[in-house]
Amino acid sequence: MRHFRSAETRHRDRLRAGAAIAARVGYGARGFVYLSVGLLALASAFGLGADAIGSQGVGAWLAQQPFGRVWLVLLGLGLWAFVLWRALQAIWDADHEGRDREGILTRIGQAFSGLFYALLAAGVFELLDEVGPRMANEDVAENQHKAAILLGLPLGDLVLMVTGLVILGVGVGNIVTAARNDFGEALNCSQRWCRRLSLLARTGYVARGAAYLPLGVFVVLAGWHARAAEVRSFGSSLEALRQQPGGSWLLGATALGLVAFGAFAFVEARFRRIRPPRSLSPV
Repeated sequence: MRHFRSAETRHRDRLRAGAAIAARVGYGARGFVYLSVGLLALASAFGLGADAIGSQGVGAWLAQQPFGRVWLVLLGLGLWAFVLWRALQAIWDADHEGRDREGILTRIGQAFSGLFYALLAAGVFELLDEVGPRMANEDVAENQHKAAILLGLPLGDLVLMVTGLVILGVGVGNIVTAARNDFGEALNCSQRWCRRLSLLARTGYVARGAAYLPLGVFVVLAGWHARAAEVRSFGSSLEALRQQPGGSWLLGATALGLVAFGAFAFVEARFRRIRPPRSLSPV
């Protein structure tokens, strides 16, 4: 009996250690995505020859670099690791959010985040068979094709408008998160450094929220006018910021914020308190 319990304990410890590794690798992959988006958007803002791209476009850009397929595989595996961690947070309450109203809402948000990164990770692996110089330009066309299919369904225009409102809600939610959350309490660092890193996180969340708002408007208008051509990508929403008065500076500020978001994800990969669930029974 004692031997059985010991083996069971070792197995549970291995699972917890694996979950912790998945979380740290996943945060690193997320950091790479947003750091790349921010740096390319910053180059675009000041006319350095790059185009602003979205999170999905990062894979297309990466595929065109030396050893592109290797980088794609590593990025895809990292993103799937983050999806696993989101599942542990949402289903098994790895962050101990609880089952009160606020805790449930937080875990629902983690579940939707996991779904988003699952789609992103799947898209990264799809690129392995589609490596080519025009991949980054196909993001908008693919989104418009999906919107056209949706508009062809009964109440498709309404569904598309609701989708746009959800995207707007994600943008606003990021800004609210920046204002309300104490990011430092989840980090294993000194109080002084936690305050500084919290400022980095707030900057990043505000910028990410601001970048989602134009995309949400595009999708809402596409549903309102029943025109799929009005649907754009995340990268196009960044370009829309540049087209406003003082747009280069506005895009540049947003790009720096996205760099901050990516940098904070790397901070989380190193310093976040990872608390894998004690058991794998859904909470």
